Amino acid sequence: MNWLNLSVIAPRPQAGDVASVLEREGALAVTLLDARDELLVEPVPGSFPLWESVRVTALFSPGTDATVMQQRLSERFPELPLVIQSEELADRDWTRAWRDDFHPMCFGARLWVCPKDSAGPQPDAVVVRLDPGVAFGTGTHPSTALCLEWLDRHPPAGKAVLDYGCGSGILAIAAGKLGAAPVYAVDIDPQAVAATRDNARYNGVEHGLIACLPGDLQAPPVSLVIANILANPLCELAPVLSVSLLPGGTILLTGILEHQAATVQAAYAPWVEFAEPVRRAEWVLLTGTRRTAD
Repeated sequence: MNWLNLSVIAPRPQAGDVASVLEREGALAVTLLDARDELLVEPVPGSFPLWESVRVTALFSPGTDATVMQQRLSERFPELPLVIQSEELADRDWTRAWRDDFHPMCFGARLWVCPKDSAGPQPDAVVVRLDPGVAFGTGTHPSTALCLEWLDRHPPAGKAVLDYGCGSGILAIAAGKLGAAPVYAVDIDPQAVAATRDNARYNGVEHGLIACLPGDLQAPPVSLVIANILANPLCELAPVLSVSLLPGGTILLTGILEHQAATVQAAYAPWVEFAEPVRRAEWVLLTGTRRTAD
C-alpha cells in the first residue's frame, strides 16, 4: 500500500495548531514550509518567525484515508480558508528515513533526548533514549522542548507526577529519569500508551511508571501535573487536572499558541495561580501553582 502525504496551506497564526492536530491524528512526520516564496530576513535572536502563508505537510502510514483526514481538519477549523491537498507516495521505509534525521538533543544543562542506538553524550547526562514509533513526541516541537527544559531546571526527584497526553512518553520518562516516582502517563490513544510502556522499559523506569488510558487511571493527587496537548482539550480538562494536583503543587500546560494563553489561564483560574508565560516561537508554556485549601 502507498503512504499518504497530506499538505495543508494555512495562515501563519493557525499553522502551528494545524500541525499539532495532524500530529495527534497520527502523522509520522510534520514539516512547515513557505507556501508563497516569501522572504524571511534574519530574525531577532531568540525569535522563530514563520511565513504569512504556511504549507503544513504531514506523512501518514499506508491505509490512512485522505478523505477522513480532510474532513477532520475542516471540522476542526471551520473558520479557516484551508487549502488541503493529498497524494500517495510509493512504499519505502519512510519511518526509518525520518529516524535517520533524529539526532541527540540537549535540553537545559544535562537532560538529553537521544535515539536508542546513538552514542552517549557527556558522562553526567540524564539521557532519555527514544524510539517514538507512531506516537507524538521527540523534543523537536517547541512545546515539548519547553517542558523538558523546565524539568531540567526543576528535577522532580521524589515527587509523584502525572503526564496527561503522554504521546511517546518522553516527558513522563524524563521525569522518571530525574527521580520522580510514581509517574502516571495517560493518553487517549492506545498506541501512545503502548509506545510509552516500551520506551519506559528501554529506559529502565518501567517499575515507577504507570501508562494507561484515562478511564483506567487510579491515582491520588500528585505534586506535578504536565499536560502537553492542545488549548481546547486543556480547557475542557481544567477541573480534572486541577483536582489531580496537590495544594501547592505545580502544573505545566503547553501545546498552547500565544493567542490562546489567556483563555487557558481563565479555565484554570478557580484552582491555579499562574506565573508569566514562557514563549518560544508562537507557543507558550504556562506554569501554575495549585492554591492551598482555605
